[in-house]
Amino acid sequence: MKFLPLTFRNLMRRPFRTILTFGATTVSFLLFGVLMILRVAFTMGVEVAGADRLMMTNKMSIIQPLPISYLERIKPVDNVSLVTHQSWFGGIYQDPKNFFPNFSVGPGYLDVYPEFSLPADQRKAWESDRRGAIVGETLAKKFGWKVGDTIPLQATIFPTKGSNDWSFRLDGIFTVASEKQKGQEQILLFHWNYFDEANDYVKGRVGWYIVQLDQASSADRVAKAIDALSQNSDHETKTQTEEAFNQSFAKQIGDIGLIVTAIMGAVFFTLLLLTGNTMAQAVRERIPELAVLKTIGFSNRSVLLLVLGEAVVLVAIGAVIGLALAPIAMQAAVKMSGGFIQLPTNLPPETWVTGLVLMLVFGVLAGVLPALRAMRLNIVDALSGR
Repeated sequence: MKFLPLTFRNLMRRPFRTILTFGATTVSFLLFGVLMILRVAFTMGVEVAGADRLMMTNKMSIIQPLPISYLERIKPVDNVSLVTHQSWFGGIYQDPKNFFPNFSVGPGYLDVYPEFSLPADQRKAWESDRRGAIVGETLAKKFGWKVGDTIPLQATIFPTKGSNDWSFRLDGIFTVASEKQKGQEQILLFHWNYFDEANDYVKGRVGWYIVQLDQASSADRVAKAIDALSQNSDHETKTQTEEAFNQSFAKQIGDIGLIVTAIMGAVFFTLLLLTGNTMAQAVRERIPELAVLKTIGFSNRSVLLLVLGEAVVLVAIGAVIGLALAPIAMQAAVKMSGGFIQLPTNLPPETWVTGLVLMLVFGVLAGVLPALRAMRLNIVDALSGR
Protein backbone atom coordinates (compact mmCIF):
# COMPACT_ATOMS: atom_id res chain seq x y z
CA MET A 1 0.00 0.00 0.00
CA LYS A 2 2.90 2.42 0.69
CA PHE A 3 3.85 2.29 -3.00
CA LEU A 4 0.31 3.04 -4.21
CA PRO A 5 0.93 6.82 -4.69
CA LEU A 6 4.05 5.96 -6.71
CA THR A 7 2.00 3.54 -8.80
CA PHE A 8 -0.60 6.17 -9.67
CA ARG A 9 2.09 8.75 -10.42
CA ASN A 10 3.78 6.34 -12.82
CA LEU A 11 0.49 5.55 -14.53
CA MET A 12 -0.24 9.21 -15.10
CA ARG A 13 3.12 9.98 -16.72
CA ARG A 14 1.30 9.59 -20.01
CA PRO A 15 -2.30 10.49 -19.04
CA PHE A 16 -3.75 10.26 -22.54
CA ARG A 17 -2.41 6.74 -23.08
CA THR A 18 -3.52 5.67 -19.62
CA ILE A 19 -7.03 7.07 -20.06
CA LEU A 20 -7.42 5.25 -23.39
CA THR A 21 -6.32 2.00 -21.74
CA PHE A 22 -8.73 2.61 -18.85
CA GLY A 23 -11.48 3.19 -21.42
CA ALA A 24 -10.75 -0.04 -23.28
CA THR A 25 -10.74 -1.99 -20.02
CA THR A 26 -14.00 -0.40 -18.88
CA VAL A 27 -15.74 -1.20 -22.17
CA SER A 28 -14.44 -4.79 -22.13
CA PHE A 29 -15.72 -5.51 -18.63
CA LEU A 30 -18.95 -3.62 -19.31
CA LEU A 31 -19.53 -5.93 -22.27
CA PHE A 32 -18.65 -8.92 -20.09
CA GLY A 33 -21.19 -7.88 -17.45
CA VAL A 34 -23.92 -7.21 -20.02
CA LEU A 35 -23.40 -10.57 -21.71
CA MET A 36 -23.48 -12.39 -18.38
CA ILE A 37 -26.78 -10.68 -17.51
CA LEU A 38 -28.18 -11.68 -20.90
CA ARG A 39 -27.10 -15.28 -20.34
CA VAL A 40 -28.92 -15.28 -16.99
CA ALA A 41 -31.98 -13.79 -18.69
CA PHE A 42 -32.02 -16.49 -21.39
CA THR A 43 -31.72 -19.28 -18.83
CA MET A 44 -34.07 -17.71 -16.28
CA GLY A 45 -36.97 -19.90 -17.30
CA VAL A 46 -34.81 -22.98 -16.90
CA GLU A 47 -33.84 -22.07 -13.37
CA VAL A 48 -37.40 -21.53 -12.13
CA ALA A 49 -39.10 -24.31 -14.08
CA GLY A 50 -41.01 -26.87 -12.05
CA ALA A 51 -39.50 -30.36 -12.13
CA ASP A 52 -42.97 -31.86 -11.65
CA ARG A 53 -44.24 -30.55 -15.01
CA LEU A 54 -43.68 -32.27 -18.34
CA MET A 55 -43.98 -30.75 -21.79
CA MET A 56 -45.21 -32.98 -24.60
CA THR A 57 -44.50 -31.75 -28.14
CA ASN A 58 -44.45 -33.15 -31.63
CA LYS A 59 -41.33 -35.27 -32.06
CA MET A 60 -40.50 -33.58 -35.36
CA SER A 61 -40.78 -29.95 -34.27
CA ILE A 62 -42.52 -27.72 -31.76
CA ILE A 63 -44.25 -25.92 -34.65
CA GLN A 64 -46.01 -29.13 -35.69
CA PRO A 65 -49.38 -29.37 -33.85
CA LEU A 66 -50.75 -32.37 -32.01
CA PRO A 67 -54.31 -33.81 -32.07
CA ILE A 68 -56.61 -32.74 -29.23
CA SER A 69 -57.55 -36.40 -28.86
CA TYR A 70 -54.27 -36.99 -27.04
CA LEU A 71 -55.69 -35.14 -24.04
CA GLU A 72 -57.95 -38.01 -22.94
CA ARG A 73 -55.25 -40.56 -23.65
CA ILE A 74 -52.75 -38.87 -21.34
CA LYS A 75 -55.05 -38.44 -18.34
CA PRO A 76 -55.17 -42.16 -17.31
CA VAL A 77 -51.36 -42.53 -17.22
CA ASP A 78 -50.10 -43.30 -13.71
CA ASN A 79 -48.81 -40.33 -11.66
CA VAL A 80 -50.44 -37.79 -14.00
CA SER A 81 -52.55 -35.44 -11.88
CA LEU A 82 -53.46 -32.70 -14.39
CA VAL A 83 -53.18 -32.19 -18.14
CA THR A 84 -53.76 -29.06 -20.17
CA HIS A 85 -52.48 -27.65 -23.44
CA GLN A 86 -51.19 -24.45 -24.96
CA SER A 87 -50.84 -23.08 -28.50
CA TRP A 88 -48.96 -20.14 -29.93
CA PHE A 89 -51.25 -17.52 -31.48
CA GLY A 90 -48.88 -14.77 -32.59
CA GLY A 91 -51.32 -11.86 -32.69
CA ILE A 92 -50.17 -8.23 -32.95
CA TYR A 93 -51.61 -5.35 -30.94
CA GLN A 94 -51.86 -2.15 -33.02
CA ASP A 95 -48.29 -2.27 -34.29
CA PRO A 96 -45.65 -5.02 -34.77
CA LYS A 97 -43.43 -3.05 -32.37
CA ASN A 98 -45.96 -3.84 -29.63
CA PHE A 99 -45.16 -7.54 -29.82
CA PHE A 100 -45.89 -9.71 -26.79
CA PRO A 101 -46.49 -13.48 -26.51
CA ASN A 102 -50.12 -14.56 -26.72
CA PHE A 103 -51.44 -18.11 -26.42
CA SER A 104 -54.63 -20.08 -26.48
CA VAL A 105 -54.80 -22.42 -23.49
CA GLY A 106 -56.91 -25.36 -22.43
CA PRO A 107 -59.07 -25.81 -19.32
CA GLY A 108 -57.15 -26.12 -16.07
CA TYR A 109 -54.20 -24.05 -17.25
CA LEU A 110 -54.14 -21.95 -14.07
CA ASP A 111 -54.26 -25.12 -11.97
CA VAL A 112 -51.11 -26.37 -13.67
CA TYR A 113 -49.44 -22.97 -13.18
CA PRO A 114 -50.36 -21.96 -9.61
CA GLU A 115 -47.66 -19.28 -9.68
CA PHE A 116 -50.09 -17.19 -11.77
CA SER A 117 -52.16 -15.37 -9.15
CA LEU A 118 -55.58 -14.27 -10.41
CA PRO A 119 -58.38 -12.99 -8.12
CA ALA A 120 -61.16 -15.57 -7.71
CA ASP A 121 -63.88 -13.34 -9.16
CA GLN A 122 -61.76 -12.54 -12.22
CA ARG A 123 -60.96 -16.21 -12.75
CA LYS A 124 -64.63 -17.12 -12.54
CA ALA A 125 -65.50 -14.40 -15.05
CA TRP A 126 -62.78 -15.55 -17.45
CA GLU A 127 -63.69 -19.21 -17.28
CA SER A 128 -67.32 -18.41 -18.12
CA ASP A 129 -66.47 -15.97 -20.93
CA ARG A 130 -65.92 -17.69 -24.28
CA ARG A 131 -64.08 -14.70 -25.76
CA GLY A 132 -62.38 -13.68 -22.54
CA ALA A 133 -58.67 -13.16 -22.00
CA ILE A 134 -56.32 -12.57 -19.09
CA VAL A 135 -53.00 -10.74 -19.13
CA GLY A 136 -50.08 -10.20 -16.78
CA GLU A 137 -49.94 -7.08 -14.65
CA THR A 138 -46.78 -5.77 -16.35
CA LEU A 139 -48.42 -6.02 -19.77
CA ALA A 140 -51.63 -4.39 -18.56
CA LYS A 141 -49.68 -1.44 -17.13
CA LYS A 142 -47.67 -1.07 -20.32
CA PHE A 143 -50.79 -0.52 -22.44
CA GLY A 144 -53.02 0.96 -19.77
CA TRP A 145 -55.51 -1.92 -19.92
CA LYS A 146 -58.09 -2.53 -17.23
CA VAL A 147 -60.63 -5.28 -16.63
CA GLY A 148 -63.55 -4.93 -19.03
CA ASP A 149 -61.51 -3.47 -21.92
CA THR A 150 -61.67 -4.96 -25.40
CA ILE A 151 -58.28 -5.99 -26.76
CA PRO A 152 -58.06 -6.20 -30.57
CA LEU A 153 -55.33 -8.38 -32.08
CA GLN A 154 -54.28 -8.80 -35.69
CA ALA A 155 -53.62 -12.44 -36.55
CA THR A 156 -50.37 -13.26 -38.33
CA ILE A 157 -51.09 -16.98 -38.77
CA PHE A 158 -54.71 -17.79 -37.98
CA PRO A 159 -57.48 -15.80 -39.74
CA THR A 160 -61.07 -15.89 -38.55
CA LYS A 161 -63.94 -15.82 -41.04
CA GLY A 162 -61.63 -14.53 -43.73
CA SER A 163 -60.34 -11.67 -41.58
CA ASN A 164 -57.27 -11.16 -39.42
CA ASP A 165 -59.25 -9.23 -36.81
CA TRP A 166 -59.64 -10.90 -33.43
CA SER A 167 -60.95 -9.23 -30.29
CA PHE A 168 -61.00 -10.35 -26.68
CA ARG A 169 -62.60 -9.04 -23.51
CA LEU A 170 -60.13 -8.54 -20.69
CA ASP A 171 -61.58 -10.50 -17.76
CA GLY A 172 -58.60 -10.58 -15.43
CA ILE A 173 -55.07 -9.42 -14.66
CA PHE A 174 -52.74 -11.92 -13.01
CA THR A 175 -49.50 -11.42 -11.11
CA VAL A 176 -46.40 -13.50 -10.45
CA ALA A 177 -44.78 -13.21 -7.04
CA SER A 178 -41.23 -14.26 -7.97
CA GLU A 179 -39.03 -11.52 -9.42
CA LYS A 180 -37.30 -14.15 -11.55
CA GLN A 181 -40.61 -14.94 -13.25
CA LYS A 182 -41.77 -11.37 -13.86
CA GLY A 183 -41.31 -11.95 -17.58
CA GLN A 184 -44.39 -14.19 -17.38
CA GLU A 185 -46.46 -11.07 -16.76
CA GLN A 186 -45.84 -10.06 -20.38
CA ILE A 187 -48.25 -12.61 -21.90
CA LEU A 188 -51.93 -12.78 -22.91
CA LEU A 189 -53.96 -15.97 -22.53
CA PHE A 190 -57.34 -16.85 -24.03
CA HIS A 191 -59.48 -19.96 -24.43
CA TRP A 192 -58.46 -22.66 -26.89
CA ASN A 193 -62.10 -23.67 -27.36
CA TYR A 194 -62.89 -20.26 -28.81
CA PHE A 195 -59.74 -20.33 -30.93
CA ASP A 196 -60.59 -23.78 -32.31
CA GLU A 197 -64.11 -22.73 -33.25
CA ALA A 198 -63.21 -19.36 -34.76
CA ASN A 199 -59.98 -19.89 -36.69
CA ASP A 200 -60.02 -20.80 -40.39
CA TYR A 201 -56.68 -22.58 -40.40
CA VAL A 202 -56.59 -25.65 -38.17
CA LYS A 203 -59.18 -27.63 -36.23
CA GLY A 204 -58.69 -30.04 -33.37
CA ARG A 205 -54.98 -29.27 -32.98
CA VAL A 206 -52.90 -27.89 -30.11
CA GLY A 207 -49.32 -26.72 -29.88
CA TRP A 208 -48.13 -28.77 -26.90
CA TYR A 209 -49.41 -30.47 -23.78
CA ILE A 210 -48.44 -29.63 -20.21
CA VAL A 211 -48.57 -32.54 -17.80
CA GLN A 212 -48.62 -32.05 -14.03
CA LEU A 213 -47.19 -34.97 -12.03
CA ASP A 214 -48.13 -35.95 -8.51
CA GLN A 215 -44.45 -36.65 -7.77
CA ALA A 216 -41.39 -35.36 -9.57
CA SER A 217 -39.47 -38.62 -9.18
CA SER A 218 -41.78 -40.30 -11.70
CA ALA A 219 -40.98 -37.84 -14.50
CA ASP A 220 -38.79 -40.16 -16.59
CA ARG A 221 -41.15 -43.12 -16.38
CA VAL A 222 -44.24 -41.02 -17.14
CA ALA A 223 -42.52 -39.35 -20.11
CA LYS A 224 -41.74 -42.74 -21.64
CA ALA A 225 -45.28 -43.96 -21.01
CA ILE A 226 -46.81 -40.89 -22.66
CA ASP A 227 -44.57 -41.14 -25.71
CA ALA A 228 -45.45 -44.82 -26.06
CA LEU A 229 -49.08 -43.79 -26.64
CA SER A 230 -48.20 -42.22 -30.00
CA GLN A 231 -45.49 -44.62 -31.10
CA ASN A 232 -45.59 -45.43 -34.85
CA SER A 233 -48.41 -42.92 -35.41
CA ASP A 234 -48.54 -39.87 -37.67
CA HIS A 235 -47.95 -37.61 -34.68
CA GLU A 236 -45.22 -39.17 -32.56
CA THR A 237 -44.36 -37.13 -29.49
CA LYS A 238 -41.40 -36.11 -27.39
CA THR A 239 -42.06 -35.61 -23.69
CA GLN A 240 -39.50 -33.95 -21.43
CA THR A 241 -39.34 -31.97 -18.24
CA GLU A 242 -40.22 -28.31 -18.40
CA GLU A 243 -36.59 -27.51 -17.65
CA ALA A 244 -35.35 -29.52 -20.63
CA PHE A 245 -38.09 -28.02 -22.82
CA ASN A 246 -36.99 -24.47 -21.94
CA GLN A 247 -33.36 -25.34 -22.54
CA SER A 248 -34.12 -26.73 -26.00
CA PHE A 249 -36.26 -23.68 -26.77
CA ALA A 250 -33.41 -21.34 -25.79
CA LYS A 251 -30.99 -23.34 -27.94
CA GLN A 252 -33.05 -22.47 -31.00
CA ILE A 253 -31.53 -19.01 -30.62
CA GLY A 254 -28.10 -20.54 -30.08
CA ASP A 255 -25.78 -21.83 -27.40
CA ILE A 256 -25.75 -18.69 -25.27
CA GLY A 257 -22.81 -19.89 -23.17
CA LEU A 258 -20.72 -20.60 -26.27
CA ILE A 259 -21.63 -17.25 -27.83
CA VAL A 260 -20.68 -15.36 -24.66
CA THR A 261 -17.40 -17.29 -24.36
CA ALA A 262 -16.45 -16.66 -27.99
CA ILE A 263 -17.18 -12.93 -27.83
CA MET A 264 -15.44 -12.40 -24.52
CA GLY A 265 -12.46 -14.50 -25.59
CA ALA A 266 -11.88 -12.17 -28.55
CA VAL A 267 -12.46 -9.03 -26.46
CA PHE A 268 -10.18 -10.08 -23.60
CA PHE A 269 -7.43 -11.25 -25.95
CA THR A 270 -7.43 -7.81 -27.59
CA LEU A 271 -7.49 -6.17 -24.15
CA LEU A 272 -4.50 -8.26 -23.07
CA LEU A 273 -2.49 -7.13 -26.09
CA LEU A 274 -3.44 -3.49 -25.54
CA THR A 275 -2.67 -3.48 -21.82
CA GLY A 276 0.55 -5.42 -22.31
CA ASN A 277 1.70 -2.91 -24.93
CA THR A 278 0.90 -0.03 -22.57
CA MET A 279 2.97 -1.56 -19.77
CA ALA A 280 5.85 -2.42 -22.11
CA GLN A 281 6.03 1.20 -23.30
CA ALA A 282 5.79 2.50 -19.73
CA VAL A 283 8.70 0.34 -18.54
CA ARG A 284 10.81 1.15 -21.61
CA GLU A 285 10.39 4.89 -20.96
CA ARG A 286 11.37 4.52 -17.29
CA ILE A 287 14.46 2.34 -17.52
CA PRO A 288 16.78 4.99 -16.02
CA GLU A 289 14.31 5.65 -13.20
CA LEU A 290 14.03 1.94 -12.43
CA ALA A 291 17.83 1.77 -12.31
CA VAL A 292 17.85 4.63 -9.80
CA LEU A 293 15.33 2.75 -7.64
CA LYS A 294 17.67 -0.23 -7.59
CA THR A 295 20.59 2.05 -6.80
CA ILE A 296 18.88 3.47 -3.70
CA GLY A 297 18.04 0.02 -2.34
CA PHE A 298 14.99 -1.40 -4.10
CA SER A 299 15.40 -5.14 -4.50
CA ASN A 300 14.68 -7.03 -7.72
CA ARG A 301 11.55 -8.42 -6.07
CA SER A 302 10.34 -4.94 -5.13
CA VAL A 303 10.79 -3.67 -8.68
CA LEU A 304 8.99 -6.73 -10.03
CA LEU A 305 6.04 -6.24 -7.70
CA LEU A 306 5.92 -2.50 -8.39
CA VAL A 307 5.51 -3.01 -12.14
CA LEU A 308 3.03 -5.86 -11.65
CA GLY A 309 1.06 -3.65 -9.28
CA GLU A 310 0.85 -0.93 -11.94
CA ALA A 311 -0.54 -3.43 -14.45
CA VAL A 312 -3.12 -4.79 -11.99
CA VAL A 313 -4.25 -1.28 -10.99
CA LEU A 314 -4.46 -0.30 -14.66
CA VAL A 315 -6.85 -3.19 -15.33
CA ALA A 316 -8.63 -3.11 -11.97
CA ILE A 317 -9.95 0.44 -12.17
CA GLY A 318 -11.49 -0.06 -15.59
CA ALA A 319 -12.80 -3.51 -14.65
CA VAL A 320 -14.63 -2.33 -11.53
CA ILE A 321 -16.13 0.66 -13.37
CA GLY A 322 -17.23 -1.57 -16.26
CA LEU A 323 -18.86 -4.16 -14.00
CA ALA A 324 -20.61 -1.41 -12.03
CA LEU A 325 -21.98 0.12 -15.24
CA ALA A 326 -23.32 -3.19 -16.63
CA PRO A 327 -26.58 -3.32 -14.60
CA ILE A 328 -27.12 0.40 -15.22
CA ALA A 329 -26.83 -0.21 -18.96
CA MET A 330 -29.35 -3.07 -18.79
CA GLN A 331 -31.77 -0.97 -16.74
CA ALA A 332 -31.55 1.68 -19.46
CA ALA A 333 -32.31 -1.01 -22.07
CA VAL A 334 -35.35 -2.14 -20.08
CA LYS A 335 -36.60 1.43 -19.87
CA MET A 336 -36.10 2.02 -23.59
CA SER A 337 -38.01 -1.17 -24.39
CA GLY A 338 -41.08 0.12 -22.55
CA GLY A 339 -40.83 -2.69 -20.02
CA PHE A 340 -41.04 -5.57 -22.50
CA ILE A 341 -37.52 -6.75 -21.75
CA GLN A 342 -37.25 -8.13 -18.23
CA LEU A 343 -33.69 -8.48 -16.94
CA PRO A 344 -32.05 -8.77 -13.52
CA THR A 345 -31.19 -5.42 -11.96
CA ASN A 346 -27.87 -6.57 -10.50
CA LEU A 347 -24.95 -8.64 -11.60
CA PRO A 348 -25.06 -12.19 -10.20
CA PRO A 349 -22.52 -12.61 -7.37
CA GLU A 350 -20.66 -15.24 -9.39
CA THR A 351 -20.18 -12.69 -12.19
CA TRP A 352 -18.54 -10.28 -9.77
CA VAL A 353 -16.26 -13.06 -8.54
CA THR A 354 -15.38 -14.11 -12.08
CA GLY A 355 -14.79 -10.51 -13.09
CA LEU A 356 -12.45 -9.87 -10.16
CA VAL A 357 -10.51 -13.05 -10.90
CA LEU A 358 -10.19 -12.07 -14.56
CA MET A 359 -9.08 -8.61 -13.49
CA LEU A 360 -6.20 -10.05 -11.48
CA VAL A 361 -5.26 -12.60 -14.15
CA PHE A 362 -5.17 -10.08 -16.98
CA GLY A 363 -3.32 -7.56 -14.84
CA VAL A 364 -0.61 -10.09 -14.05
CA LEU A 365 -0.41 -11.38 -17.64
CA ALA A 366 -0.18 -7.86 -19.04
CA GLY A 367 2.57 -6.87 -16.62
CA VAL A 368 4.64 -10.01 -16.22
CA LEU A 369 7.00 -9.56 -19.19
CA PRO A 370 7.65 -5.83 -18.58
CA ALA A 371 8.07 -6.59 -14.86
CA LEU A 372 10.63 -9.32 -15.56
CA ARG A 373 12.53 -6.95 -17.81
CA ALA A 374 12.55 -4.31 -15.07
CA MET A 375 13.68 -6.86 -12.49
CA ARG A 376 16.62 -8.01 -14.64
CA LEU A 377 17.89 -4.51 -15.40
CA ASN A 378 21.62 -4.04 -15.01
CA ILE A 379 22.08 -0.79 -13.11
CA VAL A 380 25.23 0.32 -14.94
CA ASP A 381 23.84 -0.44 -18.41
CA ALA A 382 20.48 1.18 -17.59
CA LEU A 383 22.03 4.40 -16.26
CA SER A 384 24.38 4.63 -19.25
CA GLY A 385 21.40 4.32 -21.62
CA ARG A 386 22.47 0.98 -23.05
